[in-house]
Amino acid sequence: MIARSYLFVPGNRCERIVKAIASGADAVIVDLEDAVPPAEKDIARAAVLASLDAARPVWLRINGEQTPWFTADRALCGLPGIAGIVLPKAECGALISELHDAAAHPVLPIIESGLGLARLDSIATAKGTGRLAFGSIDLRLDLGIPGDEPVLDPFRMQLVLASRLAGLPSPVDGVTTSFSDPAAVEADTRRSASLGFTGKLCIHPQQIAPVHRGFGPTPSDIAWAHRVLAADASADGRAVALNGQMVDRPVVERARAILARAS
Repeated sequence: MIARSYLFVPGNRCERIVKAIASGADAVIVDLEDAVPPAEKDIARAAVLASLDAARPVWLRINGEQTPWFTADRALCGLPGIAGIVLPKAECGALISELHDAAAHPVLPIIESGLGLARLDSIATAKGTGRLAFGSIDLRLDLGIPGDEPVLDPFRMQLVLASRLAGLPSPVDGVTTSFSDPAAVEADTRRSASLGFTGKLCIHPQQIAPVHRGFGPTPSDIAWAHRVLAADASADGRAVALNGQMVDRPVVERARAILARAS
């Protein structure tokens, strides 16, 4: 199954890993980057090392290549208990391939800078790239854009297109900063889904359920899909109309995809 939810756990709070795994998130990311202050980087790395469990593998967000912690973080990436590598501020396809070759794990590059966007094709096609992720907050900062929706949507669509052309799963959208308002989280997720995303980064366990709901079809979507397939089945290969609209092959395939998501 392609992960819908990636839940961050601070690397300096490794006691939360077990709870995160039990939260229902499709994937757990132990974060050595933004969640850990500089003075605690080495302590957090040691804590992560002691917490790794091959029976319950987690993703690891390392610090970027230009930081003084990159080399030590990189040494953890191939250990048992690591499911994949999350690379922040990804700007170089060659680095992704190097990380993959050294660790034999997929890499989730986060596109969160103008340079990352400019090099998106090489990042998407790099050996080892498992899926693209969108770093909306840092991208806004890098480009000097004060707002998010819908100003960043053209950049989101670039990730969707690059993923399709590279044969990758649909990309992962950035975080919703509110975690106490499930309706807002679900609404953000439905917007992501409408743009072609099928995954989302999460910062709190309370976001998991609304994210999963947001990526699932609504009851009206499911009812529509059943009507389309019923109309198609009764058409005996002929063109058919449903509620004044033509039901052709792309419409049928969309209906099938909706029911597959519902199951």
